[in-house]
Amino acid sequence: MQENQRSRRLPGSATLELAARAKALALAGRPVVSMAVGEPDFQAPAAARKAAVEAIESGQVRYTPAAGMPSLRAAIARHVSATRQIPVEPAQVVVGHSCKHVLSNALLLLIEPGDEVLLFSPAWNSYEAQIEFAEGKAVWVPSLPNLRPDFEAIRAAIGPKTKGMVLNTPTNPTGCVWNRAEIEAIAALAEEHDLWIVSDEIYRRLVYHGSEFHSPTSLSPSVAARTVIVDGASKTYAMTGYRIGFAVAPIPIADAIERMSSQMTGCPNYVSQVALQAVIGTEPPEVEAMHAEFEARRDVLIPGLRSIGLAVEEPGGAFYAFPSVREHLQGRTVEEFCSALLEEQSLAVVPGTTFGSPDHIRLSYALAMADIESALERLGKFLK
Repeated sequence: MQENQRSRRLPGSATLELAARAKALALAGRPVVSMAVGEPDFQAPAAARKAAVEAIESGQVRYTPAAGMPSLRAAIARHVSATRQIPVEPAQVVVGHSCKHVLSNALLLLIEPGDEVLLFSPAWNSYEAQIEFAEGKAVWVPSLPNLRPDFEAIRAAIGPKTKGMVLNTPTNPTGCVWNRAEIEAIAALAEEHDLWIVSDEIYRRLVYHGSEFHSPTSLSPSVAARTVIVDGASKTYAMTGYRIGFAVAPIPIADAIERMSSQMTGCPNYVSQVALQAVIGTEPPEVEAMHAEFEARRDVLIPGLRSIGLAVEEPGGAFYAFPSVREHLQGRTVEEFCSALLEEQSLAVVPGTTFGSPDHIRLSYALAMADIESALERLGKFLK
């Protein structure tokens, strides 16, 4: 018995592998600081936890429709309507086991074999893996030196086989938040070349002073008609282990995602659906507190990185810094740099090659301020 060619091409998650290595060293007694995984270090909001416990205690934890509970779909539709300033019907909403789940379903349904899909480098590595698993081809488009989109390069990358693009703002791994003019420009290219857009908006709520989130769906009904929004509870509500996300799409695509879920995975977790419904309609106070703490951490980390000699753009959102280490590689690959950093200083960071950028490293500041300060000290020692 042998796996097929398609599955053999599917790589494991580099960030999860690094996190596992860091955890193994910590269990062995090493004082590891891990900046490898993008997981908020906060509890889920009290309202979500209370709703989940009450759902379990009720004893009525049962199957729901494959697209999610009608009441949750309606709540998500209202939430997206309010936050993106667009009309959304519950029938456009499909709830999934995570943002990654609905993202992969959308790509599997949109991509025909041989289709080319644009990725704006640096970008989250799972996009490429999912595109290639769907038998498409990921076309990486490099950013400008300041990590903002390069529209000359984007236009040059569009060819006869280009069918769509994956947009992520705020961006993992850079924290770059595309401004309105950039969103308008990419939407205009999508309309000019009849391309679909998958808009990964998982970090929408985590945007800091000086930046503003814009969804392409907010521009016009015609752009919304070619766009699939994917979002979830992991980042905004620190509900990573609940594994609950959703897609908002034109009704034919939403119906297709629902059909795929009904055959491949079944309905989403009932308890997590109830927990999400408890917080999606009205923002709980924990969200703003978490947002403020992330911004405070950013304002310590970025000057700290610059003070030890690393060039880094200030992230406008999410919770990642993406400094260049080109001048410090000294003949090593960035993977070797990160491995040595972990072994010598017990500091775990992610090599930029994971995101299509071999001269950078990604640091998640979703960890306590004391750990950020310790990380800066360790990284400074390593660079010396």
